[in-house]
Amino acid sequence: MAIEGSASGIAERRLRLGMVGGGRGAFIGAVHRMAARLDDRYELVAGALSSDAQRAHASAADLHIAPDRSYPSFSEMARKEAGRPDGIDVVAIVTPNHLHYAAARAFLEAGISVICDKPLASTLADALALEKAVRESGLIFGLTHNYTGHPLVRQAREMVVDGALGALRVVQVEYAQDWLTTKLEDSGQKQAAWRTDPAQSGAAGCVGDIGTHAFNLAEFVSDLAVERLAAELTTFVPGRALDDNAAVLLRFAGGARGVLWASQVAVGSENALRLRLYGDKAALEWAQEQPNALTFTPYGEPPRLIRRAGAGASAVAAQASRIPAGHPEGYIEAFAQLYRDLADQLTAHIAGRTPDAGCMLVPGIEAGVRGMRFITAAVASSRNGGVWTDL
Repeated sequence: MAIEGSASGIAERRLRLGMVGGGRGAFIGAVHRMAARLDDRYELVAGALSSDAQRAHASAADLHIAPDRSYPSFSEMARKEAGRPDGIDVVAIVTPNHLHYAAARAFLEAGISVICDKPLASTLADALALEKAVRESGLIFGLTHNYTGHPLVRQAREMVVDGALGALRVVQVEYAQDWLTTKLEDSGQKQAAWRTDPAQSGAAGCVGDIGTHAFNLAEFVSDLAVERLAAELTTFVPGRALDDNAAVLLRFAGGARGVLWASQVAVGSENALRLRLYGDKAALEWAQEQPNALTFTPYGEPPRLIRRAGAGASAVAAQASRIPAGHPEGYIEAFAQLYRDLADQLTAHIAGRTPDAGCMLVPGIEAGVRGMRFITAAVASSRNGGVWTDL
């Protein structure tokens, strides 16, 4: 792919973005596009937006993509964009899970960097093969575990690493939703249909869809790796092919213990992702539905409330913030933070320089493989009666 190779050349334009998936009727594609636009660092110029050619071209027209850059397949898109002097710098892959590996591999082999929705793949074998392809390509690869983009999530990680909690003892993380309380997949609802289909989602349902977010958040903030787990995956809705509830015990490197609960049948819960960390000196608590507040409780003292842009907020939180104190930031801004960090990485890569350390907190291929190890171990543990299983 021919691209501007100088620092001045890349600085004078937006990054050219392509997208695979995300056409009409898709939820996450629109989220990625909003996130990419928020800081004005990208321009969407190409896409293979649907496996249905007619829908793909109609979706491209909706998004003002030129007809000659609307492709019927990701393989054709990778090949043709790589041959253009104005070809894309990076592609966002926002398809169901079973297509992540093949699409990402095609673009990496064409010399194009990748931003991929989670989980990384539908099997651990594909994840490991993709990790090898990323290493061999030398390209940028970002995985959109978007909750790591929240300012106070990043501050929480910094506080843990700096020893504010002392030695970590317990990590509790939960992600509760209720949208699959009934057999919604039988109604024709597209998101429910593919997320509960083993052929498209893989071996895991709830634990792969939102359990991976909880797992990633626990490892990201604790800065510890889970070594073993014991899981019980349950399918409560009759006739559903995959799990809709997961209860998992975790053992971290260094001796900390954890509990992870993920459910898509928790009536009354909308998007209740919550993390609690307990050390021998202090505790931290953060909840996604109130993302601008972090509760820090030193042992024997009253809780302290840290606001995203208020007193107690650190430089790492400020770097991930856009809006003044008192004005809430949320889901789209956190997603956009990953896109902004990846834009910094991509421009540095194109210009042949080392990126600033501040943009390197985006989950990458390693986090993707960790997520697939988590899914694989959880499914295996549950099938074997909840036995302790190595990642």
